[in-house]
Amino acid sequence: MSSICDVPGIKVGHAQNSNAQTGCTVILPENEVTAGVEVRGSAPGTREIEVLKPVRVVQKIHGVLLTGGSAFGLNAAGGVQKYLEERHIGYETGIIKVPIVPAAVIFDLAVGDPSVRPDFDLGYQACLNASQNETSEGAVGAGCGATVAKLGGQQFASRGGIGTCSKKWGDLVVGVLTVVNSLGEITDPKTGDIIAGIKKEKGSGFVESISLMQLMSSGNFPSSNTTLSVVATNALLTKEQCTKLAQMAQDGFAKAIRPAHTMYDGDIVFALSTGNKKADINFIGAVACELVAESIVRAVTV
Repeated sequence: MSSICDVPGIKVGHAQNSNAQTGCTVILPENEVTAGVEVRGSAPGTREIEVLKPVRVVQKIHGVLLTGGSAFGLNAAGGVQKYLEERHIGYETGIIKVPIVPAAVIFDLAVGDPSVRPDFDLGYQACLNASQNETSEGAVGAGCGATVAKLGGQQFASRGGIGTCSKKWGDLVVGVLTVVNSLGEITDPKTGDIIAGIKKEKGSGFVESISLMQLMSSGNFPSSNTTLSVVATNALLTKEQCTKLAQMAQDGFAKAIRPAHTMYDGDIVFALSTGNKKADINFIGAVACELVAESIVRAVTV
C-alpha cells in the first residue's frame, strides 16, 4: 500500500500506550528539510510553529511530532530532540546543534486514562521505531485514542485514527499522513455519505452533526478535537511554497470532514520539501488536497 514513506528520505515512527489509549507519531526526514505550516482550526496546541513562517531565520527543520495528550503531550518533543542531538542533527548555532522539531497535539484525554500522556521517553521510542517502510493506519501512534463526530458526546462518537497515502508521477512523489480526531463526522468525498459519525442511540446509522448543532443554541460544543496532517514531497519548494502547499492541503479537510475548521478544532497541516524535483506548486497543492481527504477516509475505514 502507499504511504508518506514513499517520499524518498521520509521515515515514520509510532509509539503508544495501548492501555491508556494515547501515543505519538514522528516524521523524520533523512536530511534537514524546508517546511511550512497552515493553522486553520481555532484551538491548536503547538510547539516551534512560529519558526516555520517564511520571514524567520531558521530555514530548515529536522522532524515533526504529532502527539496525543493535549498540551501535556508536547513533552514528547524533548525525546525527539534528544534522539536527533545524539546523532548530531540540528540547527547550527556555533555552540551546539539545536534540533528543530515542530509539534502539534490532539486532545485524546476523554478516552482511556487521562493521567497518562505521551512523554519524553515515548517521543524517543517513536524515533527508535521510525522506518521507511512504516504503513500502519488506524489506532496507532498519535491516533491511538483518536475519535470523531463528538457532538453527541463521547459515548456516541466513532473511532478516528491515522491514515496515510501517496501518489507518484515518474520520480515525483507526494505523500500524506493524517491524524483524525475531529469534532465533525467523516464523509466519503465521492458520495457525501457519512462513513464515521455520531452513532444513533437506537438502531444503526448516524446523526448528522449539523442537525445536532441547530439544537445546541448555547454553542457548548465538545472541545476535545483536532485533525493534524503532514504533507511531504520530493519536489523542490521554497519556504513560501511550502506554506502555500500547507494552505492548499487544508482544503482536503473540508472535503472529508463535516464541519471542519471549527472553533473547537485545532486543525493544522505541515508541509515538507525533501528533494530537488521540479514541479508546479499549484499541481502539488491540488494533489495534496486530494490525498489529505483520502488519508482522512483511510484513518476511519482501515
